[in-house]
Amino acid sequence: MDTSEVIFTKLTAGGNDFICIDNTSGHFDGFLESSRLRPWISALCRRGLGVGADGVIFAGERGGGGGVDICARFLEPDGSEAELCGNGTACFTWWCLEKGLVHGPEVRILTAAGTAIGKAVEGRPGRVLVCVPDPRDLRLGLRLEVKCETWEVDYVVTGVPHAVAYVEDLAQLDVAHWGPGIRHHPRFAPRGVNANFVQVLDVGLLAIRTFEFGVEAETLACGTGSAAAAITTCLRYEWPEPFRRGDRPVRVQVRGGETLFIWFVCTDGKRVTDVCLETRAQAVYEGRILPEFHREVDRCRGPETVVGTT
Repeated sequence: MDTSEVIFTKLTAGGNDFICIDNTSGHFDGFLESSRLRPWISALCRRGLGVGADGVIFAGERGGGGGVDICARFLEPDGSEAELCGNGTACFTWWCLEKGLVHGPEVRILTAAGTAIGKAVEGRPGRVLVCVPDPRDLRLGLRLEVKCETWEVDYVVTGVPHAVAYVEDLAQLDVAHWGPGIRHHPRFAPRGVNANFVQVLDVGLLAIRTFEFGVEAETLACGTGSAAAAITTCLRYEWPEPFRRGDRPVRVQVRGGETLFIWFVCTDGKRVTDVCLETRAQAVYEGRILPEFHREVDRCRGPETVVGTT
């Protein structure tokens, strides 16, 4: 492979940014299973020295039966793989439709968490609706000792695991201090958890800040974290039935300035299904990763398989 021909699109959704790469031909399959993947992804996502992103998404095989249109793999900035990413799926949906990888109007995406469905919102340019696999392992009222203080958090897996803590003044919270303590708490070992901090602003309205694993820092948004927070906050504070039936969305204000809309259905007390989020997605630019970048990664890591070879 000519390593100069790694073409990508940079996209944003809800405050997160992602690099999308087309691997529908299987050209990168060997690389994706190689020891080169993690350092290459880490270098690519590093702001100031690489392209910079909250993650990289590879488009995989198209079709394959079972009502799936295309496969997706989500890589975190540390090179680890995530089962799902909410805003990433919105970007991926927009990109697949724009590039003609899927004809639409829906894009059925096979992820490690199951099948997610994305589509452009009719009459609202730039808005994308993403419906994700049903959440699991919902637990409310877990008590944690974090840096000599007691926190009460709720927990749910919305594709990836999330803890949700509630605060009175989100703007003044030191997320860099408290986030790692929850993210690495032994209760969630060995993998850990994304740490979300929520301030309830009104019935059906909350603000959120998220410390994400894989990024290992606070991000401007988190789609699956916003979904987790909407679900647990609604149940914790017993919001009215329209929110529980999916008739009205929970509005979630993220640090990047966007507002995400979350719908879900809750039955039998804590059984949650039909989780969908609406966000704004857009492409920022397209580019070509140059050979110099690959050589620099190889130089730092030693002589191993170069990008794109098998």
